[in-house]
Amino acid sequence: MQKVINGAMFKSMILTAAKLLEINRVSVDALNVFPVPDGDTGTNMSLTFQSAVNEVINCNSNKVSEVADAVSRGALRGARGNSGVILSQILRGMCSVLKNTEEIDTKVFAQALMSGAEIAYGAVSKPKEGTILTVIRMIAETANSVKRKCSEFEKFFPELLKSGNEAVELTPSLLPVLKKAGVVDAGGRGLMYVMEGMYKAIMGESVQADEFADATSAETAFEHADIMSLGNIEFAYCTEFFIINIKKSTTLADIERFKEYIMTLGDSVIVIGDLDLVKVHVHTNQSGLVLTKALELGELDKIKIENMLEQNRALMKKYEEEKKEMGMMSVSAGDGITSIFKDLMVDAVIEGGQSMNPSASDIADACQRINAENVFVFPNNKNIILAAEQAKSLVENKKIHVIPTKNIPQGFSAALAFNPDISVDENKANMIHALDTVTVGQVTYAVRNTSISGFDLKIGDIMGLDNKKILTAGKDVSEVTLDLISKLRSDEEIITLYYGKDVKEEDAEALAKVIAEKFPDCDVDIHYGGQPIYYYYIALE
Repeated sequence: MQKVINGAMFKSMILTAAKLLEINRVSVDALNVFPVPDGDTGTNMSLTFQSAVNEVINCNSNKVSEVADAVSRGALRGARGNSGVILSQILRGMCSVLKNTEEIDTKVFAQALMSGAEIAYGAVSKPKEGTILTVIRMIAETANSVKRKCSEFEKFFPELLKSGNEAVELTPSLLPVLKKAGVVDAGGRGLMYVMEGMYKAIMGESVQADEFADATSAETAFEHADIMSLGNIEFAYCTEFFIINIKKSTTLADIERFKEYIMTLGDSVIVIGDLDLVKVHVHTNQSGLVLTKALELGELDKIKIENMLEQNRALMKKYEEEKKEMGMMSVSAGDGITSIFKDLMVDAVIEGGQSMNPSASDIADACQRINAENVFVFPNNKNIILAAEQAKSLVENKKIHVIPTKNIPQGFSAALAFNPDISVDENKANMIHALDTVTVGQVTYAVRNTSISGFDLKIGDIMGLDNKKILTAGKDVSEVTLDLISKLRSDEEIITLYYGKDVKEEDAEALAKVIAEKFPDCDVDIHYGGQPIYYYYIALE
């Protein structure tokens, strides 16, 4: 087990992290949600990190102190965009601690992460939670709490990754714009690729090209983001540059006063560096004043000014051009169920179901993200239908049509009935009619002792239900499922089982074989649903 990291291993961690970040760059870019991304987050972070890598490659020493200096120097010089600059400051803070040792243990690494978080927060004029800052802070806090009990890096890093991934998933609840767009923070996700790359190096693993993340879900979320309501651009010009050859008369106090001045001219202000080099980033309508003031401190280099208003207009135009007449939104329970809905071309899927009903606001937000004039909503649970109806009043600029699906198989039938070539009214009629073409059963367990529908149930007993009542009960999941199908079936020719997260694939396959033998005149299909609570959803058609 590895208790210390030397300079050679630290080099390897940097190189592997850079590679993993680069091959996942597109998926991170796809998570941008603002009307105009501040550059492309994944691209900016990758280029920033690559600059650090170039310095590391040119560093002939394997001393931790010299490698850390190279990382810090390269990241600062190559920092691009908000995300890249913040990443450079995380690395700068970490390296300010690491350069003071020649062997890094978990205690030192935890201290480095804490310093990285502190420096990154300090670099941003108005830090926001729900961003990369939240992710590095939560990682650092976890590192600080487990550094003693997890003294081996093989145990230490998984704790950091778990905390970081939880932080990324938390970002939409902290930053409304992310929740509205239905995505997590791009910078936070990018940082996790850095951390995962470092862990792979520690474990002696190489990064393969097939570890490129599937950007489909992120791209889909962005394509259907409610761009029209993500906010207006107050400051039009993203302005970046370096101040070099700083005048001998310039002091650190002068640099701080310069930062305070440009904060009055815009937002997203970052001014970092020292008397050798200063990196400046600001969104402003007065780039000329910013540049003029900076000239009082030294020479300007690598000036970049981007017109975000023009980019925003292009994005809005694209959004309007791609608007369609009809879209679909569904409530789902389980990753397998969600995948099936997406295969059926459902535009937006949110988690929900028994014991976790989404709110009217959740449904409205999902509908708002769909770039369509009419949206068909599949609640897929009788307890969600009312919230779906209420969501109608919360959605602007589009019409919501609630199809009263009471379970997942009905939702599938409704989605299958959709035809983009016919009218809204015809689709709605066909979807509602489709609900009557499927007979549905569900297999779950009792959570309390009770007597109901003629059954004396004990906690943990298996129950087979239709849409209204319990039809069968017992101790064995497969036996109850088989009995339920017998009670439900009349002359249906297709039996489909969607097995839940608590059912093993081999058990589902074995049950399907028994069903096929008992009902030889039926086609039997099984699909992974991954739903909680219910062992099986059953559809007979």
